Amino acid sequence: MAINDNILIKIRDMKESLTPVEKLVAEYVLENLEEIPHLSIKSLAQLTKTSDASVLRFCKTMGYKGYRNFIVSISASIGSMDDEQKDQYTDIQPGDDLSIIISNISRNNSKSIEDTLSVIDKNEIARAVKVLRESSRIVFFGIGASGLVCIDAEQKFSRINKMCHSYTDGHSQLTNATLLDKSDVAIFISNSGSTIEIIESLDIVKKNGATVIAITKYNKSELAEKADIVLSISTPEVTIRSGAMGSRIAMLTVIDILFAGVASAEYKKVKKYLSKTHDIIASIKHRK
Repeated sequence: MAINDNILIKIRDMKESLTPVEKLVAEYVLENLEEIPHLSIKSLAQLTKTSDASVLRFCKTMGYKGYRNFIVSISASIGSMDDEQKDQYTDIQPGDDLSIIISNISRNNSKSIEDTLSVIDKNEIARAVKVLRESSRIVFFGIGASGLVCIDAEQKFSRINKMCHSYTDGHSQLTNATLLDKSDVAIFISNSGSTIEIIESLDIVKKNGATVIAITKYNKSELAEKADIVLSISTPEVTIRSGAMGSRIAMLTVIDILFAGVASAEYKKVKKYLSKTHDIIASIKHRK
């Protein structure tokens, strides 16, 4: 169950990882939104040159039991389209005024968080918090911008006295993946879900029996398919100019949710650690 379900965002994010036939249906839906709620499954199959079974398979891939459930969700999402159109992602443009840059980047970051709430599963978050609370050790794996999110995660969970570490290059990831066991949790952070170094470490971790949590874009990537728990994010990077801004903000938000979930559930136990770490930093600042 997504926190704030929007099927249009799910279709947009998952489109490129669908089968060729499912992609035909996805593209037609996105390009003909107004007429979709009025079409029967047979009509949609004919218009997309597919079959009833292919349309039904597409609906199930998107998380719906049947065509009727899918159409109801489409109708609900279309109702919010006016707001969506006013709030599109905006790319960096040459010579933008600073006030425009401030507005665009702020809106893009806010939209990354809002769209992520449309695809992330509340039940998966609950499962992730549970295994993190029960783990002996938490290990974060990520490359590049995702590696920066790993470092942030390590800093947060260390504050509540959780044994954890982040690994942000291929060699250290492979080495430390071999040391994990069934009592550990490995969190793999990757927007694409197909980074070679990540997949190589993932396979080792799976063989060792550690629980795997994936924080990755909503699609059918190898990481998402192999993970025990998948926390999806929604962050279309507009072009190469934008870098990994949107995905980084969404990933940091998911880490914050996990940290707050664990800290809240164990508040009586971790309160003293939060106080100690806060006090020592405050005392250093005061001496300066």
